Amino acid sequence: MMDDIVLTVLIFAFAVLYSSVGHAGATGYQAAMAFMGLDPAVMKISALVLNIPVAIIGTVRFGRAGSLRWRLLWPFAVASVPAAYVGGMVMLPNLLFKQAIGLMLFLAAGKLILQPDEETSITTATPPLSLSLPVGAAIGLLAGLTGTGGGVLLTPILLFMRWATMRDAAGVSVAFILLNSVSGLAGQSASVSLLPAPIWFWIAAGVAGGLVGTQLSLRHLAVSTIRRMLGVVLIIAGMKMLLNLEKIKVSPPDVISSTDFVANFTQKAA
Repeated sequence: MMDDIVLTVLIFAFAVLYSSVGHAGATGYQAAMAFMGLDPAVMKISALVLNIPVAIIGTVRFGRAGSLRWRLLWPFAVASVPAAYVGGMVMLPNLLFKQAIGLMLFLAAGKLILQPDEETSITTATPPLSLSLPVGAAIGLLAGLTGTGGGVLLTPILLFMRWATMRDAAGVSVAFILLNSVSGLAGQSASVSLLPAPIWFWIAAGVAGGLVGTQLSLRHLAVSTIRRMLGVVLIIAGMKMLLNLEKIKVSPPDVISSTDFVANFTQKAA
């Protein structure tokens, strides 16, 4: 019970921090679950389930703010969505999965720590289809394989290639994350029975954190210090994944069947 409470608090905290900088938090949720010793298969599907509501909040917010450039998004999304579905159907061997997540955590940390505090005026160019399509497909496949949305990879590419400003990159990335998360989850729908019983508490914590984080962003509060602290946490989590590869539980804790999952969802909705 105490482990469930601690993990719920961590999920809320990661949702706040990630949504405040334009992401949904899958790598953070997986870092929290890794700390608590969950099975990789549970981590993968749970992170996607948590990713979706937070990404919806971010997509709506950036869309209303006019920072969601659909013309920039669609070429990446067209290629990434089917690739994320394929990746979602594949469960990597535990060792390889942990290494992949560790790498994703380091990439996320680097992006958070090195991101400039203020957006500078830059001239952006539209990426050619010959680049955006293969880049989108590659990121989508990695997102599906690792149970993430791929935003941690897309955002730095958009900025480095000068295809978007910081704000537009965040808007495009959060919508990209939403689409890939839904597609990746569909690809591993057969694994829904692995969702832990406390998933509803985690979803509530993620939604609450997403609302708080987006409100922080809307009020333009300084988040640079928090962002860098989060980067340090992710580096530590990545090191744990890479150095303690044999200490993750083989079996998930308390699981629910897909029938119970649907029944609980219907009851909650009613």
